[in-house]
Amino acid sequence: MNYISIYNNQTIALNDIPVLGYKDFRNINLELLSDQPERHCVSYFGYKDNDKIKLFCCIADDATHQIYVSSSMVDMNTIRPSFSAQNHNFEKFEREIHENFGIPYSDHPWLKPYRYSHNRYDENKTIENYPFYKGQCEELHEVGVGPIHAGIIEPGHFRFICNGEQIMHLEIQFGYQHRGIEQLFLQKKKLLERTTLAESIAGDTTVGHTTAFVNLWESLCGYVPDPSLDYARTLALELERIAVHTGDLAAICGDIAYQLGNAVLGRLRTPMINFFQEWGGSRLAKGLIRAGKINYPFNQEHADRLNEILKAYEPDFGEITEKLFRLPSALSRMEKTGVVSYNEVLEIGTVGMAARMSGLKRDIRTSHPYNLYGKTIVHQPVLKHHGDVYSRAQIRKEEIKQSIGYLKKLIANVPEFNKPEDVSLTPASGKFVLSLIEGWRGEICHCAITDDSGNLVAYKIKDPSHHNWMALAQAVRNNDISDFPICNKSFNFSYSGHDL
Repeated sequence: MNYISIYNNQTIALNDIPVLGYKDFRNINLELLSDQPERHCVSYFGYKDNDKIKLFCCIADDATHQIYVSSSMVDMNTIRPSFSAQNHNFEKFEREIHENFGIPYSDHPWLKPYRYSHNRYDENKTIENYPFYKGQCEELHEVGVGPIHAGIIEPGHFRFICNGEQIMHLEIQFGYQHRGIEQLFLQKKKLLERTTLAESIAGDTTVGHTTAFVNLWESLCGYVPDPSLDYARTLALELERIAVHTGDLAAICGDIAYQLGNAVLGRLRTPMINFFQEWGGSRLAKGLIRAGKINYPFNQEHADRLNEILKAYEPDFGEITEKLFRLPSALSRMEKTGVVSYNEVLEIGTVGMAARMSGLKRDIRTSHPYNLYGKTIVHQPVLKHHGDVYSRAQIRKEEIKQSIGYLKKLIANVPEFNKPEDVSLTPASGKFVLSLIEGWRGEICHCAITDDSGNLVAYKIKDPSHHNWMALAQAVRNNDISDFPICNKSFNFSYSGHDL
């Protein structure tokens, strides 16, 4: 067999993963994705094993709920054909592998620096000399935006090539937020240190990334969580989705100068994040999700309080979104703006909302269920088909209503939480585990590998933004440069989640 089939959060022996020659490794993974829209690459990474690099490729099959894992041992100096020349889903994965280890590719279509990691193979490649694409025409001009932006958004550089006001090309440069988080997972030895690292991957996705980590860690340690822990994590994930989607709808209103929508939706976000503080002491849910326990059990008093918040939220949210989606001036800015087609998102390999906006059904809650999804909650993804700002805003509105329904179902029957206590969670030796979570932005993937002593030798993190930034570059083409802010906000990708 050229690969092994596993399920989400399943720990397997590292030696059970087939090790293929690079040619077979490349061919089998390209074949797995060939004309198979229900499959996509969830992770492709490597780590140094003595003087060679061991590569792992993980292809998810959304129809069968399986993940196909294969590996290959390669040296760093041999020039090899890329996956990306045949399938652009692998483009960023291979750019990252090239940056980390210097593995050369003969035919990669866009082999540029990925994030300027501190331990990159070639330190001569610096962020100041990034090789931007150039438009060779007197009628074209370049517009640079960032990395320092107005307001409080994170640093990233956007280089536009324009013909007058019309955007012909956008290139997005990253690396300003790199913190070396994956390496820190290997250096830190305490579970609490690793958990707080997971909380810091992307500040707006604390619950998503921390849940991915604790699900992975419990599986790696052979620990079966109490159902109350699955309950709390599922509840927190849907709360985080409501809070961020509400804030993003407010920001979209701000970008189209609809100040009433901006003010009302901004106000509605506040009680949601404030509830996290009432529950666990942090508005961003830091300290709430822990492996093997919960320090802040959810009780009936919390359920009653959340029910009050939802009752106050729903009528105001319904009224303001009805106004927003019927207002001609708002619709004129959202409809047919920033369009990305089904074929484009399939080629790029987008996930989450950036896939569902164009009819591509990718949602881990359905395809690779975890915690209470597929059990208490039988999720049906919200799909749109126009791939524009309007579709992305509509998905947020409908997912908020859907999440409110899930919360009401959960708080109608609050489980009994056991007294929090520390349990011994020791990783098994010689193992591989992969954890998938559907965060509000889309698919999160964490992978871990342990050696014969149970120590981490690789920890790989993938935020959904890794897949999706190229969709923004495609969305703005042939739009006016004044449409960029609303296109950008309608996606709301993460800089720090990309740069790690």
